[in-house]
Amino acid sequence: MKLILTSDVLGLGAPGDVVEVKDGYGRNYLLPRGLAVAWTKGGEKQVTTIKRARSAREVRDLDHAQELKASLEGTPVRLVAKAGSGGRLFGSIGGADVAEAVRAAGGPTLDKRKVTIPAPIKSVGTHTATVALAPEVSATVTLEVVAG
Repeated sequence: MKLILTSDVLGLGAPGDVVEVKDGYGRNYLLPRGLAVAWTKGGEKQVTTIKRARSAREVRDLDHAQELKASLEGTPVRLVAKAGSGGRLFGSIGGADVAEAVRAAGGPTLDKRKVTIPAPIKSVGTHTATVALAPEVSATVTLEVVAG
């Protein structure tokens, strides 16, 4: 099944890309969620419009993404979590927790799906997380987890 993506799909493509997927994946997942539209000859106009809008947005956002990267990497983010006597957390710190802590620290509002933590954070201490700000720009955030 040939489809035109209307939004970013992890592992498949970006908006405006024409992709070939299995019929069931397209019919049962991509189309009902509005992530893609059926490809037609008239759809080529949609592809050029979507790609033109995306390129204009990327050029404008690339400088902004570089600024955000500099501010995020320069500021350590402090997370307060419940922990036992040995420094082991009750639960773990996830992407949503990191995004909320960055916002609370005066940083930008981040999408929790763009935050990548290499290993689950289950102890008190200093950890790192990666935030994808643009397709080619990512920032490394220093997390300071303290017991609270």
